[in-house]
Amino acid sequence: MTSIVTRHLIGGTAQAIAETAVAIQSGHLVVFPTDTVYGVGCNPFDEQAVARLFAVKGRPLHKGIPILLADITDLNKVAQSIPPLAQQLIDRFWPGPLTVIVPKRPELPEAISDNEGIAVRIPDNLVARAVIRAAGGAVAATSANQTGEPAAQTGQQALNALDGKVSIVLDGGPTDQSMASTVVDCMHEPFRILRSGPIVEADITLAQRHKK
Repeated sequence: MTSIVTRHLIGGTAQAIAETAVAIQSGHLVVFPTDTVYGVGCNPFDEQAVARLFAVKGRPLHKGIPILLADITDLNKVAQSIPPLAQQLIDRFWPGPLTVIVPKRPELPEAISDNEGIAVRIPDNLVARAVIRAAGGAVAATSANQTGEPAAQTGQQALNALDGKVSIVLDGGPTDQSMASTVVDCMHEPFRILRSGPIVEADITLAQRHKK
């Protein structure tokens, strides 16, 4: 893979956010902070960009790429429908470190997920949401590291891992969490936790009960 010059932008200024969003819209890969760990992302509707994201991460093709959203109104851009359980968890935990798997829209590139579901969430980070909003409301993103390596919690760690492989590292300082989001499969009942994270099973079960 050809090396590129990676720009390290410090701080979530309006200009830095705008430049990062333009890079996403132009088909480039970028790094930005979230409320959990730093993410590396691209335009989820750009098939070539999604393919580069897999290659840069060294991510197995059977592991789909989650999509981060700016606002709840962006959900219908990537989700075909919202199961009742997913809606309960969205109402309780978004924005925040909970990813839900819901039926995906057919317009998304096939490579982004090898099944009928798509993982989505809204991060509780103003810089991340500003970037995503400026880029169109949805960004395919996964942790900013090589597969198998520790997730980056600072912009410098992300730069060390992906320098020469992404166009921009937007450095917003240390992240609030040290672990990636909890992932819950809401395509079937009962729900399945596919990845443990800051929101635990008891929290999910309680949220579900309160809505019944």
